[in-house]
Amino acid sequence: MKIIFKINIFFIITIIIGCGGGSPVTGELEGVKNRPAFHENEPHGMLFIKQGSYNMGASDQDVAWAMTSQSKTVSVDPFWMDETEITNNEYREFVFWVRDSIARRMLGEDLSDKYLITEDALGNEIDPPFLNWEQPIEWDGEEEIAILDPEEGGGLFLPKDERFFRRKEIDSRKLIYSYDWINLKQAAKKSNRYDFKTGKYNGEIIDLNGNRNPIEGRKSFIFKDQIEVYPDTLCWMSDFTYAYNEPWTNLYFWHPAYDEYPVVGVNWKQATAFSIWRTRLHNNYLYALGEQDMQAYRLPTESEWEYAARGGLALSMYPWGGPYTRNYSGCFIANFKPLRGNYVDDGGIRTLQVTTYDPNEFGLYDMAGNVAEWTSNAFDESAYSFIHDLSPNYEYNAIPDDPPALKRKVVRGGSWKDIAYYLQTGTRTYEYQDTSKCYIGFRCVRSYMGRDRNDWDNSRFY
Repeated sequence: MKIIFKINIFFIITIIIGCGGGSPVTGELEGVKNRPAFHENEPHGMLFIKQGSYNMGASDQDVAWAMTSQSKTVSVDPFWMDETEITNNEYREFVFWVRDSIARRMLGEDLSDKYLITEDALGNEIDPPFLNWEQPIEWDGEEEIAILDPEEGGGLFLPKDERFFRRKEIDSRKLIYSYDWINLKQAAKKSNRYDFKTGKYNGEIIDLNGNRNPIEGRKSFIFKDQIEVYPDTLCWMSDFTYAYNEPWTNLYFWHPAYDEYPVVGVNWKQATAFSIWRTRLHNNYLYALGEQDMQAYRLPTESEWEYAARGGLALSMYPWGGPYTRNYSGCFIANFKPLRGNYVDDGGIRTLQVTTYDPNEFGLYDMAGNVAEWTSNAFDESAYSFIHDLSPNYEYNAIPDDPPALKRKVVRGGSWKDIAYYLQTGTRTYEYQDTSKCYIGFRCVRSYMGRDRNDWDNSRFY
């Protein structure tokens, strides 16, 4: 009996060890078992940019004598980048999602059984309830019209006295996107870390209004904000005095003829909010499939943007490589202002479709011309002097009371209205984060996770 008892005890211990997260009976360190396999698929509309090192900064003399950049050798991690600038039709998906979510929330107050999910599969109450995206919105339904377009006003549509030509239209002023993000910059400060001795957090956190508040746990690092999402269509007129741009104001964003044109009239904060929404949209889809979430979509850093624009051509002045803006046939090869008062000699008078001109060596379109592009970085004339040489990045979240100089964000690439100097890969300029222009758009990037042997260029060893 004693022998049998000892054997059973050993058998039980073996089962306990084998079913745990540690090693089998051998006692050797082998890592946690049954980890899910992972392979990152190519994101739709994005290209893979390999890791690399390059000389960041001007590749020619500083014509404007701006002295805002000097040559600096830096290295960047691999990442995915949008093949083209975000188009009107892609940004419109964001606008429509915000519109539909607001409509469902309004309808759910009275029609909760139809537009909200209030219980889970086991019948438990969900508080707060989820929006029911499976239910199409009945825009012409009697109950829906009474809520979204009431006679007394206050719905989602424009009041009757504000409608042009009696057209029933969504009130774009009400398309507000509420979002949140984790402020890792403040969480990473040594003074803000959790103190295991005292059992609480030290330091203070600065909120979006510039107020200093004591840290009350992890929730203090979750920042919430709201932003209007509809582009500033009037920028076509406000950016150019004494010019006839009314057709572009009326048609550019919504007409199907401009679906594949780059979106403009989007400020830096809107572009950042779009990136957060795009991340949630993709991750929610993965969650529904039971898969792990991906890295976040975001605006490129200034160093990532320049590295991608150069296309692997180390000392290239322009994304296409050479020091000239014409090809061998004498034709201009980007959409910019090639001659004094002559915008059309390159084939376009304003913006053009995003794939009109040839891509650079990485396959990226319009890294010079068409529209300039927002980056994630704050602009500082001396930034190249203090940024790190490994994945350089300089960010600053300006608060409302900050002076204008602290609200500057780096803009790269030049646009359809700029001269060739702004198309150069090393030229940097800025615009204010809350300002929208008819010549500034953006594209997104996503960090590459892990290391794929197939992405390593072995040719450097031979």
